[in-house]
Amino acid sequence: MAAHKPQEIHALFLDAFNRRDIDALVALYEDGAVLATGSGNSVGRESIGEAYQRLLAGGGRMELETRAVLESGDGLAVLHASWTHYRSENARRGLSTEVVRRQSDGTWRFVIDEPRTPGNRSSDK
Repeated sequence: MAAHKPQEIHALFLDAFNRRDIDALVALYEDGAVLATGSGNSVGRESIGEAYQRLLAGGGRMELETRAVLESGDGLAVLHASWTHYRSENARRGLSTEVVRRQSDGTWRFVIDEPRTPGNRSSDK
């Protein structure tokens, strides 16, 4: 599935994350996209897939709420969301900022994804 509006990418991300579908997660990113986390930046789909493999190996599920979507007229949008990642009895909460771009087929993909927890510049979702 693909996002046909910028805000749809959050629903697709959440679904893929909670199903632990790394291929579906990676498909939401452009080839040269950046996932900025507390453990460093993952650049490109292969590196982003490896980051999600590590993260999802610990299990858990996520809740995500889109807070704002700012769309430009030239095919770019910035999204802000709050998220909670539950593992066992632990919960990590944070905010994310993402830049998405309209592709030539009209769908939207992540260009930059920066999840972070309060007090940290970036952190894993």
